[in-house]
Amino acid sequence: MLKRFRKSIPYILFLYGIFFFTSTIAQSKDSLPYLKVKDPKFNFGTVTQGKVVEIEYTFENTGKNPLTISDIEVTCGCTVADFPHYPIRQGDSGMIMITFNTKDKYDKQDRTVKVISNASNSPTKLRFYGHIEEDKSDK
Repeated sequence: MLKRFRKSIPYILFLYGIFFFTSTIAQSKDSLPYLKVKDPKFNFGTVTQGKVVEIEYTFENTGKNPLTISDIEVTCGCTVADFPHYPIRQGDSGMIMITFNTKDKYDKQDRTVKVISNASNSPTKLRFYGHIEEDKSDK
């Protein structure tokens, strides 16, 4: 009986290790900040080609530690992002400003930007879309 128990010790330790590390990861993820965007999708409607569209995304840190945004990834040079470069405390709000230049763009546009942060839900995606009509005033 003792031999059988000794053979099962490595398996017991292995299962204990899995349980321990899984619970540690779950606890640490609960203590991370969480970036909650009020309206992550924005329809800018129909605009004339060449117009600069400015979009404000309001967010809140609903996590338990300060939120730090390190970068916002955009898909092209026509999109510029501005964001707080300081930690956002638990329960505090902030704003991300996206500027989209429609010059040389036309028809339907659907863009996504990624907010890179220390939040548990990073990267967080923001989306904006709309329709761009050709500027016929120069022709």
